[in-house]
Amino acid sequence: MNDTVLDLLAAGSAGSAPPAWMQFLPLVAMGVIFWFLILRPQMRRQKEHRQKVEALKKGDEVLTGGGLVGKVVRVDEHYAEVEIAQGVRVKAVKHTITDVNPPKGATPAND
Repeated sequence: MNDTVLDLLAAGSAGSAPPAWMQFLPLVAMGVIFWFLILRPQMRRQKEHRQKVEALKKGDEVLTGGGLVGKVVRVDEHYAEVEIAQGVRVKAVKHTITDVNPPKGATPAND
């Protein structure tokens, strides 16, 4: 009688253990949540910034990483010459430009 009880207990405990991959399921779920809430939006913002900088043209109003606001006078492959006051021009690395605004004379598309 004792042997049958031990056999039943051994069979019951072996069958009730969850598979090993179930232990990693919470980690995978946290990774997916991290991807969608943090990494994906950050990559989207980086892509939008890269597109703005690549489309930089003469006459655009820009904000540099140093906080200077000015008008683009000349653009080449790596640099943009920005006029921050009348007759005052600075040469800025294109990727340090944080924001690009269209010229003030342009009307918004929604109006």
